[in-house]
Amino acid sequence: MNARGKVAVVTGGGQGIGKATTKALIENGYAVVIAEVDREAGAETARHYSSRGLVRFIHTDIADEVAVKSMIRDTIRHLKRVDLLVNNAAISVNKPLASLSLTEWNRVIGVNLTGAFLCAKHAAPHLKRTEGSIINIASTRALMSEPDTAAYSASKGGITALTHSLALSLGPHIRVNCISPGWIDTSGWNKKRTVSKDRLSAADHSQHPCGRVGKPEDISSLILYLASPASAFITGANFVVDGGMTRKMIYV
Repeated sequence: MNARGKVAVVTGGGQGIGKATTKALIENGYAVVIAEVDREAGAETARHYSSRGLVRFIHTDIADEVAVKSMIRDTIRHLKRVDLLVNNAAISVNKPLASLSLTEWNRVIGVNLTGAFLCAKHAAPHLKRTEGSIINIASTRALMSEPDTAAYSASKGGITALTHSLALSLGPHIRVNCISPGWIDTSGWNKKRTVSKDRLSAADHSQHPCGRVGKPEDISSLILYLASPASAFITGANFVVDGGMTRKMIYV
């Protein structure tokens, strides 16, 4: 895939799946805007990949509409266009329901769900001009849960619904799809100061029907496909990328 001349915005592009996505897009010809709230991670990732292509870090709290509008304006001012929006940024606060505050709930929903809405809203006029696409990163938590993940799971369920709603609202000029990752080991993709490798056990890997825990590259490769002309007939879809775990019956 050669996307030379195209521009992608990746929210949360400084760490984890976002960082792997930034790398993959740059290597395939995109200029990339990293919209990241963590200044250290965003600047570090931009510096790291600047020798491979055009990459720009814009400090952005995607839950703040003023910040999102400013980020999109800056992108257009310097790069002239937007061809792809990857709504990846997310946070979690995992607590028992009784101790989860409304402030914590609202912050998770604000970043994970409202942030995706705001980025889509303000990028859409520019994506329409380029016949571009939006790729939302949800989670298998939209489909299944562990205890004490109410805010995160609700936000990711909202992302899957937002995806098919936007696909109908923005088509045919903009395609909108969703990826729901399962267990992805992002430990090696954190900012340098906090990077570490999770010690994954044989049991961690073997419980997956695919035989291993996921890697960020498993997600970034699908993003490349969904952003490409090869997927021109796909919109409104949610792709579960979890090594088969949501299809596995587990009995105690």
